[in-house]
Amino acid sequence: MTYSLADLHASGPPPIPMENWPATRAEINARWNALVGRVPDPIAPRWDETGREDRGSHTRIHLRYDTADGDQVPALLLVPAEPTSGPTGVRPGILALHPTSEDGKDDIATEHGRDNRRYALELVERGYVVLTPDTITAGERVAPGSEPFRTAGFVATHPDLSPVGKMIADHRQALSVLAAVGGVDPERLGAIGHSLGGYNAWFLAGADPRVAAVVSSCGFATFAGDADRYRWGERDWFSHLPALNPLLDDGVVPFEFSEILALVAPRPLFSYLAVGDEYFPHWRECVAGLDRAHQVYDGLGAGDQMISWIGHGGHDFPEHVRHAAYAFMDRNLREGR
Repeated sequence: MTYSLADLHASGPPPIPMENWPATRAEINARWNALVGRVPDPIAPRWDETGREDRGSHTRIHLRYDTADGDQVPALLLVPAEPTSGPTGVRPGILALHPTSEDGKDDIATEHGRDNRRYALELVERGYVVLTPDTITAGERVAPGSEPFRTAGFVATHPDLSPVGKMIADHRQALSVLAAVGGVDPERLGAIGHSLGGYNAWFLAGADPRVAAVVSSCGFATFAGDADRYRWGERDWFSHLPALNPLLDDGVVPFEFSEILALVAPRPLFSYLAVGDEYFPHWRECVAGLDRAHQVYDGLGAGDQMISWIGHGGHDFPEHVRHAAYAFMDRNLREGR
């Protein structure tokens, strides 16, 4: 199945059939994975601790965890200093995924991060155990002699796995690490991110049922209405799905992102869009895409599990939205547990 980009621009995201959702879900997943590539299953969690700092409210642990590809991912593990007061003696864990910043994980997990981006730091201060890794080509994973977010080297050496597939694989492995950390409840794992981290959070949730709740800020966009045809394909800067380019050349795509977002259903999902987003300015079509995904939630009897906020700012994760997102995580990962 393919969709004409011209038709998507004219009519918006298509409806998602609900007559036989398990079969529809499998078919959507097959179309998605054909572009994502061969995502390896997580291996037994293994990591090396490379540093530890007492930050007062929490301990910041520097580590590098092994992946199924044989490399290691640098990450920060943030552990609250206060003992847990819950009845089980364990805390929920959150995988916090960073936006497009050359500082990678430091942008969201340290006091040196940008304003409205330090959500990993804010979440540990709310009592969550937080793991935040560097994505490929960012932070400590910029290849020698290269620049941040240049994926050409990865694409050339990984013909069977897209950069999106690698990010999904690395983040699935991060879930395994987070679940294995002492004092973390493996049944209460969440994912959160903004921009690059926002779509990585729900890409991950669609691929891994261990994600019990997901928050995405400015991380959802549709092909419908998008003037940047090659945004999701291969390009000079950060490539996502290189195998998409021949289809884009022909003016067709094999899925709409509302279908991929629906793979998260019926698990709790919080999504924030901004009408002034300079990177995803086609907000009307994006809202229509969210509505298509919500129709799947509704059809599964879980309409109240998908929350969509529309704001009037730019490409940002403002304080009032973050607080709403944290309250959403509290309701789904902590309250009454």
